[in-house]
Amino acid sequence: MSGAANYFAWQGRMVTPKLGRRVIEAGCGTGNFTGMLLDREAVLAVDSEPACVERLRERYRAHQNVETRVCDVAAPEFRELARFRADSCVCINVLEHVANDEEALRAMGSVVQPEGVVVLLTPAFPALYGPIDQRLGHHRRYTRRSLTQTAEAAGLRVESLRYMNWVGFFGWWANAHILKRQQQSEAQIAVFDRAVVPWLSWVEARVAPPFGQSLLAVLRKP
Repeated sequence: MSGAANYFAWQGRMVTPKLGRRVIEAGCGTGNFTGMLLDREAVLAVDSEPACVERLRERYRAHQNVETRVCDVAAPEFRELARFRADSCVCINVLEHVANDEEALRAMGSVVQPEGVVVLLTPAFPALYGPIDQRLGHHRRYTRRSLTQTAEAAGLRVESLRYMNWVGFFGWWANAHILKRQQQSEAQIAVFDRAVVPWLSWVEARVAPPFGQSLLAVLRKP
């Protein structure tokens, strides 16, 4: 997805207002989304890949409000991050990679304070699952119903669910079932980013679509 700056910024604008002042980012990668949280009181960026964490640490070395940890969300050590006293945990396009997503959500809920939030961005609709998902290591794609059931089983209350990117829904379906692509083409990404995202983000900021390529969830810890 290199070059998809507009699309990434759009996702970030949808996610960041849902978060509080002390944020744990589960599955931070090299820190692209972390850069949108630099105005927070404290950010704890967590990933299972040491090389990613090291790159993020170097990238934001000058920001004393950013801490890092090498840890898998499925590991028992992740729950120890509760001492960070986070009011929010954010997980961007990671939950679909975790075999036991219910346990992962339970772990995320355990590291936020009571009435804190877990904010997720996940791929939507099993009907879109195809070679690209398989190549990326996705175990599943979600619907409102399936994510609600998983969240409630993990002890979290669904506060809001909304689909995003209804145009991408059709493109992803075509890639999966007609073109049988193993990966998105750079040209396809560039056209979508330049020609579609500016007007699509304006529309979806005002009207939530009934379906989409992605699902944005805000879950509340009781």
